[in-house]
Amino acid sequence: MGMLGPTCILTAGLDEKSQAFFDEMRFRYFPEERNLLRAHLTLFHKLPDTEQTQKILAGLDQQIFLSSVNSIKNIGRGVAYFIDCNELSKLHSYLQQQFLSELSAQDQQVIRPHITIQNKVKPEEARALLNILQTGFAPFQITVHGLDLWHYLDGPWAHCRYFPFKPLS
Repeated sequence: MGMLGPTCILTAGLDEKSQAFFDEMRFRYFPEERNLLRAHLTLFHKLPDTEQTQKILAGLDQQIFLSSVNSIKNIGRGVAYFIDCNELSKLHSYLQQQFLSELSAQDQQVIRPHITIQNKVKPEEARALLNILQTGFAPFQITVHGLDLWHYLDGPWAHCRYFPFKPLS
């Protein structure tokens, strides 16, 4: 199967309330000149833009699930919320097997799910924000209701397709 277009990125689709919260945090703390995207939970950074990729994603038999946002961590030159979720890890492992021959070294690693709200700042700025955000932080839950496939356009992304999960029964 040949490539249809640019490289694809796969992210988890979050419930509206959680997406709005992370978008606001990213808007507030991400360097304005570098903030080209909404907040996102990336599962794969580089998937082939093929009919086979879409067929695999459309064929998933996955129910909507909850994930726990358990911590906020310094990522060197930024800050991210880290997510702990067995379902997300299992889904990622399954998709790794489906795309194994086509994955980058980065995408072959065990997933450490997170949502970056600050990046490419001075380390001391990241440490200061982490100290502020950790004050009063309590773990909370988000809902993952599907997957979003994006085209990477040398900076910004263009939405390609949404793959909804089955409702909870």
